[in-house]
Amino acid sequence: MATTSRGRAQDRAKVAGGQDHEVRYEAKKEGASKETVKKAVKSAGNTRKKIEAEISRH
Repeated sequence: MATTSRGRAQDRAKVAGGQDHEVRYEAKKEGASKETVKKAVKSAGNTRKKIEAEISRH
């Protein structure tokens, strides 16, 4: 797992629903709206695989 310049662990397998740049990236990647990604994070959790499965399900 990579670390940030502040020494914190960075997990690229997760999406931080409160971080606009992460939500925008995932929305663009999946061809969905930001609201759809936020709803998927809320219902499925913050793991990328689960979010992608939730978005493709709808």
